[in-house]
Amino acid sequence: MKQGILPEYDYDVVIIGGGPAGYTAGIYAARAALKTLLIEGAGTVSQITITDIIENYPGIPDGIGGFELMQLFKKQALKFGLEVLPKDVTAVNTSSSSTPVTWEVTAGDKVYKTLSIIAATGAMWRSLGVPGESEFAGKGVSYCATCDGPFYRNRDVVVVGGGDTAIQEALFLTHFAKKVFVIHRRDRLRAAGMLQKRAFAEKKIEFVWNATVEEISGSDFVTGVKVKDVTTGKIRTITADGAFIFVGRLPYTSMFKGLVDMDKAGFIVTDENLRTNAAGLFAAGDCRSKLFRQVITAAGDGANAVHSVELYIDEVKGQTY
Repeated sequence: MKQGILPEYDYDVVIIGGGPAGYTAGIYAARAALKTLLIEGAGTVSQITITDIIENYPGIPDGIGGFELMQLFKKQALKFGLEVLPKDVTAVNTSSSSTPVTWEVTAGDKVYKTLSIIAATGAMWRSLGVPGESEFAGKGVSYCATCDGPFYRNRDVVVVGGGDTAIQEALFLTHFAKKVFVIHRRDRLRAAGMLQKRAFAEKKIEFVWNATVEEISGSDFVTGVKVKDVTTGKIRTITADGAFIFVGRLPYTSMFKGLVDMDKAGFIVTDENLRTNAAGLFAAGDCRSKLFRQVITAAGDGANAVHSVELYIDEVKGQTY
């Protein structure tokens, strides 16, 4: 990288996002003595905060609520002096006229100039938008079989979707559930051939073809799912204790559109060191293009991203070791 006179800037790194990736990055950046600002969002929350209990996070054998876990992340980051701003980011821009480039992050009524950015904005599960879905979120409606599957031992559950994720999660649920109903709006799956072969051979899985979910019903918890046959219009209710929905994810990446490479779904493309194709812009957690999204993988991304940021900042400042 060709060195120039450093332009005016406020921070070495601005982290956008207050989930596991963002706060892990905040912990590592603060401990590394990087001048850091984490903008956690005022109107958005990490998806993990709506998870009732997390049983697979190492070191917490009795499980912990998602909101409670994030409070521990935040407390630890603040202990190391991380500066946190509860505002929504409305714009991200770059100045290509300076060498190195600087980034401008607009949040609230202020613009923050930084040498680097870690995008840790996360993603949300695409919802069905049917009655009962939001009402029973965390009470039988789930978007993560890995997280919640063990709660449904010897119970009947439904899986909505026909892609790789839906079928992988349906197969995973057979380790716990008594019966897994896979509801798909078409008469064939989109999942990879090997996954289809395994699913069709699994006795616990029953396919409900050409069907859409009309309503998720229950009292305190889910008790059933109303499905409509798209060919006949007939509606029936499948009795089930859980509804797992896998109809895609929506990344929170619109603010980076045109600035970095993204895949066709809008997730940010990075290399294995979390670098994007834009100098000084890194991505971590669920907003980046990858196969597996869990709290622990997001946290690992956050740590890795900061290591790459440190190397980048040292190079920018002419302090490479």
